[in-house]
Amino acid sequence: MEQISGLKYSLRRQAWQTLTKVPKITLYFWIVKLLTTAMGEATSDYMVLRFNPYLAVMAGFAVFVIALVIQFRKPHYVAWAYWLAVAMVAVFGTMAADVIHIQFGVPYAISTIFFAMVLAVVFTAWYKSEGTLSIHSVYTRSREAFYWAAVLATFAMGTAAGDLAAYTLHLGFLTSGILFGVVFALPALAYWLFDLNPILSFWLAYIMTRPFGASFADWIGKSHSVGGLAYGDSKVALILTALIVILVAYLGLTGKDQPAHQVATQDRL
Repeated sequence: MEQISGLKYSLRRQAWQTLTKVPKITLYFWIVKLLTTAMGEATSDYMVLRFNPYLAVMAGFAVFVIALVIQFRKPHYVAWAYWLAVAMVAVFGTMAADVIHIQFGVPYAISTIFFAMVLAVVFTAWYKSEGTLSIHSVYTRSREAFYWAAVLATFAMGTAAGDLAAYTLHLGFLTSGILFGVVFALPALAYWLFDLNPILSFWLAYIMTRPFGASFADWIGKSHSVGGLAYGDSKVALILTALIVILVAYLGLTGKDQPAHQVATQDRL
């Protein structure tokens, strides 16, 4: 009987690994994640300012939906599909946050609080439904839906928070980037030094990647008049896209971020 139970446990463990839809959390994960946040900021600003903003948002939404459909149709984690979805969340999430401020005049402080509340609702519903917020447990449709809803909310909130710091609080892009970089590093330090819950530390750091990466993208791309280096949003977007493609291709070929053997029920918050 014990052997049978052990075999069932082993099979379930292998199934969870096979079906996991997110990558292993390594240094590569954080590098690509930060690149996508910066790319999303630069691409969104270029598209909205260079073309009709309504058409740009509609196009961003369409590609965002297509990317998510591709991701959801994959039976397990596939590097290019996953990071394509993240990249399009970065672009459309930025557009959504910017439209609320630019088109409807909602202050950045209000939109930051609003998206923070949306994220809290997503996390609450996710935990009540599934009993965990661990990304290692994302192997069912419902958990994947909660995961991407949380990702989208973090991007929108991060965009608003970054603009709040840079514009409303007058910190500028570089100072904001440094500030968010420090806040981004704090959960990791708390995890290593004080044994902070790994799921909590992950999501705290994840939320900060958006304003951290976007602030530096704005600093490099925006004009001197607003405190930037004036290299242009288009150049920043193209260079970052190229770097993302190279890194994701490397991960796809080497499998260095393939999900590790983890049991979902071990990572409960």
